[in-house]
Amino acid sequence: MSTRVLTTPRVRVLAAPGERHDEILTPAALDFVGRLTAAFGERRRDLLTERRRQAMRLADGAPLDFPLVTSAVRADDSWRVAPPAPGLTDRRVEITGPPDRRMTINALNSGARVWMADFEDATAPTWDNVIDGQLNLRDATERRIDFTAPGGKEYRLADHDRLATLVVRPRGWHLDEAHLECGGRPVPASLVDFGLYFFHCAQRQIDAGRGPYFYLPKLENRYEARLWNDIFVAAQEMLGIPRGTIRATVLIETITAAVEMEEILYELREHSSGLNAGRWDYLFSLIKTFGHRTDFLLPDRARVTMTAPFMRAYTELLVRTCHRRGAHAIGGMAAQVPGTDPAAREAALATVRLDKEREAEDGFDGSWVAHPGLVPVCRAAFDEVLGARPHQLDRTRDEVAVTAADLLSVRRTSGPPTPDGVRTNIAVALRYFDAWLRGQGAVALDGLMADAATAEIARVQIWQWLRHRVIDRESVLRLLDDEVAALGAAFPWAALDEVRGLFERTALADALPPFFTSDAYARHLAPGRGAHAG
Repeated sequence: MSTRVLTTPRVRVLAAPGERHDEILTPAALDFVGRLTAAFGERRRDLLTERRRQAMRLADGAPLDFPLVTSAVRADDSWRVAPPAPGLTDRRVEITGPPDRRMTINALNSGARVWMADFEDATAPTWDNVIDGQLNLRDATERRIDFTAPGGKEYRLADHDRLATLVVRPRGWHLDEAHLECGGRPVPASLVDFGLYFFHCAQRQIDAGRGPYFYLPKLENRYEARLWNDIFVAAQEMLGIPRGTIRATVLIETITAAVEMEEILYELREHSSGLNAGRWDYLFSLIKTFGHRTDFLLPDRARVTMTAPFMRAYTELLVRTCHRRGAHAIGGMAAQVPGTDPAAREAALATVRLDKEREAEDGFDGSWVAHPGLVPVCRAAFDEVLGARPHQLDRTRDEVAVTAADLLSVRRTSGPPTPDGVRTNIAVALRYFDAWLRGQGAVALDGLMADAATAEIARVQIWQWLRHRVIDRESVLRLLDDEVAALGAAFPWAALDEVRGLFERTALADALPPFFTSDAYARHLAPGRGAHAG
C-alpha cells in the first residue's frame, strides 16, 4: 500500500506544557507522528479487531497450529534476516528498565552490551514519564545527560566507548496515547513512542556509529509484524534514512505469535535483529487465550519454570527458528534485585547463574537482567559458552522438532494453587497497581523487580483459579481485605479505593479484561485524570 498522504491531520497536544517538553513536541516531530498515524492508524485498528475475533474463535474451540497458508515460508531454506547491525553483533548481556534519568545513566554504564529503554511494561505511561523519557534518550544520545539524586549523589555517563547499545521498546498496539489527538482520535501509543524517538534520535544514532533500534512487544501474528515493517519503511523514507537501517527484535510473548515465529522474522527480515523469549507475558497470554479450559489450569506461577515441558518447547523452537534464519535468540529476564544480606544475595545470584547457564548451553546468544548487579553473572555464563565469539548463530539446533501440541502441553505442568500462591498474587498485584497509579512502572517487590507483566500474570491467575473453582470467592475477598489493609498500613498515601477497584474489575470479573493497563490508563492517567501523587 502507499504510505503517502496528501494532507496530514494536525496532532493536538491535550496536556499542559512541561519543562523542556517543547524540545520533543516540536511542530516537525508532531507532524511526523501525525503522518504515521494517518497512514497506518486504520490498519492498526483493523488488526486489533482481528485480535478480538481470533480470541473468540480460540475460546470457541478453534485449533491453534502453525499456519498452513505460510508453510512455503517455513519450508524455504534460502531466506535470512539482515546481518547484525553496528552495536548488535554481541548481545550476551542486555539490561532493561524505564527511561528515567538515573536508570538511563546506570544502564548505559552497566557493562551490559545492550540497554532496552522500556516505555512499555516498566513505565507507567503518565504524560511526564512519556515525554521526559524521550528527553532522556535524546540527551543520552548526545552524551549530555547527568543526574543528581536528592541525597547529592551524582550520575554521569562514563567517558568510554563501551556504553550499552540503546534499544527502545515502544508500547504495544493495544494502547492509546490520549494526550495526543489526531483526526479526532487518540494517537496509537506505539507510534508516539517510536515516532518521537525515531524523529529526534535516528540520525544522531547513525552519526554515533549505531542506529535506531527497537524491541517490539506483544505481537500476536505475522500481520502485526508486517505493519511494523511497513511503518519502518515509511519512516525511513520520510526522514531520508536508508531503508534497512532500523533493526527490531520481537518479543515472542503470546501463544499465537509462538506458532508464527518464522513468519514474523520473514515479514521483518530486512529490519529484523532477532526474537526474545519471555516468561510472565507468555504465561499471561496462555491463560488469556485458553483460561476457560481445565487442561490449561496452571499452578502457582513460581512453580512454572522455563524447564516445564511446554516452556522448554517454546524456547527450543525460538533458538532453532532464529539461528536457522541468521537472527539472534535472546533469553528471558532475571528479575532478582541483589540485596545487602550476604546469604540472600548469594542465593539470588546462584539462581540467576543457573538460569543463564541453561540459556547459554541451549544456544541463546544473550539474555536479560533487570539490575546492574546481575550483569557480571549473566556475562560470565555466556562467556563460558561463547568465549571470544560474539554469538552462536552457527548452532542451528537442527535436532529440535516442536509441534503445536508440544507448545500447548500445559497439562503436564498443571496443578492446584497453594494458599501462599493465592495470597502472593493478590499482594503483588495490589502493590504494583498502587505504584503504577502513582507513576512508577518498575518496582522492587520481595527481592524481585516487578513490572506490568508481573501484575498481569498475578491477576489473571486469580481469575483462572476462580473460574475453575479451585479457590472460592469468599476466601479471595477475605485475602483482598487483608492485603488492602496491609498496603494502607505500609503506604498511608496509597489510593486504596482505586487500587482495590482496579483489582476487582480486572481479576474478579466474569469476563477477563485483556490488559489491566488499558482500564487503569483510561480511568486514571488519561487527560483530566492525572497520576496520583506519592
